[in-house]
Amino acid sequence: MLDLTGKVVLVTGGSRGIGAATVRTLAAAGADVLVHYGRGEDEARSLVAEVGEERATALGADLAQPEAGAVIFREALTWRGRVDVLVNNAGIAPTVTVDAPDDAWADTWAQTLQVNLVAVADLCREAILHFRTRGGGTIINVASRAAFRGDNPDAMHYAASKGGVIALTRSIARGYAREGILAYAVAPGWVRTDMAEGYLREHAADIARDIPMGDVVPPEEVAHTIAFLASGLARHMTGATLDLNGASYVR
Repeated sequence: MLDLTGKVVLVTGGSRGIGAATVRTLAAAGADVLVHYGRGEDEARSLVAEVGEERATALGADLAQPEAGAVIFREALTWRGRVDVLVNNAGIAPTVTVDAPDDAWADTWAQTLQVNLVAVADLCREAILHFRTRGGGTIINVASRAAFRGDNPDAMHYAASKGGVIALTRSIARGYAREGILAYAVAPGWVRTDMAEGYLREHAADIARDIPMGDVVPPEEVAHTIAFLASGLARHMTGATLDLNGASYVR
């Protein structure tokens, strides 16, 4: 098993889905975990109680608000005095089409980019500034298969935001590796989470045909990948994106 004993990890969107699976996996490997939540306060506090309050704490903030990302990171530093690993997992996926009214189109794009990209960039900036004072650290950004193959017409904004996450991650890796700052991305396809369950049921046959493995990704597999990257066992992989999509998209 990976040993993350002594590492302090901030996981955004940690109250459910991929985030909750990641919190459990990191804690099981020995890490102390900050569980950020947006609306899922009850779920976050329940998860903290499950992991143990001596090993985890909950931290709430709405990433749709400007500068919330920077505030979260600064607040996270007050718990243990440091953060060793940042996992940017929080994201939203509202739908909108080109036929929508102008205000709905603009609002959906603005909100999606704020949560999925701008807040991520703000968190990364704070992490870089902090890691510089400690001789390094690790950033793991959760992107999507959509960053590479695109998405449906009602989710172009989502694909664009995740494409930006990939470019951001690669830029950080290239720009700060000499300072010991590592940056990775993971790019899942469909993941079996509560948020996706309704769509997965409705389109089960189409999704199964699209995925050579025949099923979507369990959130635990994404969590295990994140934990591996957090371990420091593959430092020279910095800048890489790890795909988890059952071979539905192979680069």
